Amino acid sequence: MELKILNSSNQASESIQVSDALFAREYNESLIHQLVISFMANARSGTRAQKARGDLTRSGRKPWKQKGTGRARAGSASSPIWRGGGKAFPSSPDENFSQKINRKMYRAGISSILSQLVREERLIVVDGFAVDAPKTKLL
Repeated sequence: MELKILNSSNQASESIQVSDALFAREYNESLIHQLVISFMANARSGTRAQKARGDLTRSGRKPWKQKGTGRARAGSASSPIWRGGGKAFPSSPDENFSQKINRKMYRAGISSILSQLVREERLIVVDGFAVDAPKTKLL
């Protein structure tokens, strides 16, 4: 398989011979989906947390006596059913969201993506980037 190499004036100056094993693979949508999901899951920091009733800085004193007030029984102000109370089953920051992708699966997925880009003529090979100054305004 041959890919055209474009120069800085967007002209096809020459072509390069590439491997069919890398650029002529069939499109495997389920594998690419698995790669993207694992990439996004591995980007999660996993530091979210909520406060349980014991983590709150509230008094442990009984708000009112058990009997005789006509109100519902209450043991503490940090109860999950109270406003400002803790969560009954809070999420903890020790959850690990990382997913392992085998090396062969990763390479097959990247090859499948590159092959699809070549088929759609969306993969461009450039002979070099010449930037006068590191400013995107000039590009």
